[in-house]
Amino acid sequence: MRAPSCVAAGLLVLGGPPSVAPQVPGSAYRVETVRGPRDVEAEISAVEFGHDGKLYATFRRGYVYSFDTRTRRWRRFAEGLHTPLGIARGRKPGSFLIAQVPELTRVEDTDGDGQADLYETVSDAWGLSGNYHEFIAGPVRDPEGNLYVSLGLASGNADPRPPVRGEMTRRPRVAAPPVEGLVNKIGHYSPVPYRGCALQIRLDGSARPFACGFRQPNGIVATPDGEILVTDNQGDWVGTSPLHHVTEGAFHGHPASLHWHPEFLGANPVEAAVDELDRRRKRPAILFPQGDMGGSTAGMAFEPGTGAFGPYHGQLFVAEWTYPRVLRVDLQWVGDTLQGAAFPFVEGNGLRMANNRMAFAPDGRSLYVAQTSRIWGSTEGLQRIVWQGRTAFDILAMKLVRDGFELRFTKAVDPNTASDPGNYSMTRYRYLYHAGYGSPKVGVTPVAVTRARVSADRMAVKLSVPDLVEGWLYDLRPVSVRSSAGEQLATTMAAYTLNRRVE
Repeated sequence: MRAPSCVAAGLLVLGGPPSVAPQVPGSAYRVETVRGPRDVEAEISAVEFGHDGKLYATFRRGYVYSFDTRTRRWRRFAEGLHTPLGIARGRKPGSFLIAQVPELTRVEDTDGDGQADLYETVSDAWGLSGNYHEFIAGPVRDPEGNLYVSLGLASGNADPRPPVRGEMTRRPRVAAPPVEGLVNKIGHYSPVPYRGCALQIRLDGSARPFACGFRQPNGIVATPDGEILVTDNQGDWVGTSPLHHVTEGAFHGHPASLHWHPEFLGANPVEAAVDELDRRRKRPAILFPQGDMGGSTAGMAFEPGTGAFGPYHGQLFVAEWTYPRVLRVDLQWVGDTLQGAAFPFVEGNGLRMANNRMAFAPDGRSLYVAQTSRIWGSTEGLQRIVWQGRTAFDILAMKLVRDGFELRFTKAVDPNTASDPGNYSMTRYRYLYHAGYGSPKVGVTPVAVTRARVSADRMAVKLSVPDLVEGWLYDLRPVSVRSSAGEQLATTMAAYTLNRRVE
């Protein structure tokens, strides 16, 4: 299919030098604001680097622009898209996969002139009800070449608007009279296929729901080993923003999409017992404590391991939409269970709010962050986070061990302060799984750190923690720990989601 006639000639625009935001003294990272094209509103919704080394950015109003990071010049690559919220590099130079609200589209420059001239539908195998909350994230690719997108639910505050695409489900209603133990409140719902699901699009073009149970899964990524990870947003049935390890057939908690789950086809969510849902759901791999870390978690990117972005080789970075914040995740396999620790990475320091999608530059030295206002007011545009070559004294990793946690640091610790158990304040708590909007921390319990043993190389500390309990989040707030050079610890908080103990 050739480009629609509304696609105009690209416009070359000088981006100009980036403006550098005020910095926190001693910061190891600098946040720069990149000036966008002058002829469009800078609602940048997603970013990806092409085979040519240029940054390609989607704009929520339907455009795709290329940005030469050396010359700072923007050029229009494509237009005519409907709320594009994801972009992935295609297999050929000049080719991209664009996740727009109605479909996954291959957009390609076939003649090498820098402008797309081929627009081809890859898949439109999901429904549309016209509800404002039906967002999309992706695509990502697994080792077999299958593609995945994640689809948001419809908001309970708005009814479908014609024309509707796809089979319409019954809108869940409050059980009347309420029956004890049954779901009797639905906020967001799944009026058409496959809202609230992660969809797999196979090489032959067929598509199917791969996993269900999401509310607003506004971030999806594939690990270097091909595992699929999805972020979700706090709300009804989601006590705090999570990171899910998505596996085939899994149910991740929000009952609205049970209409499309292979084991529950046609089920009415209001007829499901909460304890039965809880038994069936797959727990999140990571919980981001609401407010302290998460608000509305979004797109993700793995650090490429070049050594040009500091010490966090191969770790996962997570965009946070509600706050001027980017988070960092250290994943750990315990048996066949993926879990781990989350940390704040950048907080303020010139970073704006509305961080939606991210991409590392090919040299690995900087992380580009796309910001969009989405529905309600916030900031928008493009920023990048650049390592300054100085390593902060930080907790690099937090790993579960048989009798506690092992902390690895970016620099050698001072043995006197690091061996004091009193310098590691820890609590544990949970979030409710219920139909209500979000959850407070429940069961907040102080956790005793009985011993802190410094490794021989002074790069690690093992914390002895008795009575580790599965299903709890362990919240660490270190105080007074110093490096061997007397530096203050940059880490203010680490949160480990303990789904499974080490045998």
